[in-house]
Amino acid sequence: MQDSPFVTIIMPIRNEADFIERAIRSVLDNDYPAERMEILVVDGKSDDGTREIVARLSKADSRVMMLDNPKRIAPAAMNIGLKTARGDLFIRVDGHVEIPADFIAKSIRCLHEHPEAWIAGGYIKTVADSFVGQAIASAMRSPIGVGNSRFRLGDYEGWVDTLAFGTHHRWIVDKIGYFDEELVRNQDDEFNLRITLAGGKIWMSKSIQSTYFSRGSLRKLWKQYFQYGFWRIRTLQKHKRPASFRQLVPLLFVLSLLLPGLAGFLWKPFWIILAIEASFYVLGLVIGALDVGRKSGWRYAPLTPVVFTILHFAYGSGSLWGVIRFSILRGSGLKKPEEMQISR
Repeated sequence: MQDSPFVTIIMPIRNEADFIERAIRSVLDNDYPAERMEILVVDGKSDDGTREIVARLSKADSRVMMLDNPKRIAPAAMNIGLKTARGDLFIRVDGHVEIPADFIAKSIRCLHEHPEAWIAGGYIKTVADSFVGQAIASAMRSPIGVGNSRFRLGDYEGWVDTLAFGTHHRWIVDKIGYFDEELVRNQDDEFNLRITLAGGKIWMSKSIQSTYFSRGSLRKLWKQYFQYGFWRIRTLQKHKRPASFRQLVPLLFVLSLLLPGLAGFLWKPFWIILAIEASFYVLGLVIGALDVGRKSGWRYAPLTPVVFTILHFAYGSGSLWGVIRFSILRGSGLKKPEEMQISR
């Protein structure tokens, strides 16, 4: 017990009143030595009762500490937490995430078993409380919805290029720097990219699992994935690296529909091409919905194609807008990151 590394849990939050107590208690209930961990809840000016909940939990358990995040965005919260952290290791746990009792111990054991790994983590089980949220969660567990994103699909053990809620060595920050505060979204993916560029490795274990509570509305899901696509372009631009095919698929898909649709006004056969592609896409949505119905329940199948469409078009449209704003307009007129934050 004395040899257990000290672990800092950093929770970047804003307006998480519905989830934050469950999230914090799931960390406190871990079977890791209590005196070898701390929980830094970095709050971005919540105004929904979140701060009062955290204050109550902090009063009851000294391991919980609340810090203020004036910029209100996740990367700033992570940096505030890191500058306060006492841990040899740090783990990001979001306010709408729950971890099982063995999460910390398993993650550290995984790091020890793979000494060349800079980060070790597992997969996300996506769930929700409402019907719409459950339909979204079911779609996000399907390859039709999230492609080959291994940390969302699970059932994989090995090296990956990114994952969520991993356990990091604290010295990583000394090697590659802090989180990029320009990136409202994708800051964790960009951090992981810098790790791999520096020669680091990320290990995923299918024995490690966290539970993520998905968005409960289609409108919020659209905003979330639009931002993911938008900031993905900025990440690639900043590092001057070509995107992987997986990262480009949503953008290419949107372009493959948009360009023939416009070109059809000049030459009508392009509309035939568009109709053929749209037919295959609808067929794919139906196949995906049947798969979700079989695995998660048939009552979710009718809404699943809508969720798939939002995931694809929001990310692709966000990427297209990112190309326009960052590559063509050179970021002209872009708001400051903290002004673009969207509450959960």
